[in-house]
Amino acid sequence: MLKEEVKARLDQIFLDNPSLFLIECTVSPSNQIRVVIDGDEGVTLEDCMTVSRAIEHNLDRETVDFSLEVTSPGATEPLSMPRQYNKNIGRKLEVKTSEATITGTLVSISAEGIRLEWKSREPKPIGKGKTTVLKSEEIPFPSIVKANVVLKF
Repeated sequence: MLKEEVKARLDQIFLDNPSLFLIECTVSPSNQIRVVIDGDEGVTLEDCMTVSRAIEHNLDRETVDFSLEVTSPGATEPLSMPRQYNKNIGRKLEVKTSEATITGTLVSISAEGIRLEWKSREPKPIGKGKTTVLKSEEIPFPSIVKANVVLKF
């Protein structure tokens, strides 16, 4: 019952704020509500507060005792939805598939998957030494086991 009420509130919030979207919503048996949201341009503290208030002000604490946590995915969290890739174009990703792990720059996104590019040092076709080659690969969304943004320090 509580999860349905929260979900209904979230649906309305995302209608009013189309750049935001839901990553995860859980309600524990002890009524701990955890909502993870993301946005096409990221998530601000104000966005989290808006979502929190919309849920909290529409639930009756007299009938149900609950705790509420609204967060955005952390910088180290894997990308879990195709929509999350849009704001990461131009960033370096580490993408794990069932066959390999590929690290490259996210250059484009389609309805089917993503395209990564990276530079590789390979032997020259003729003669000694190595040459730098630009590599590129299309990775379909169903093939992605895990994808993380590579953080630079």
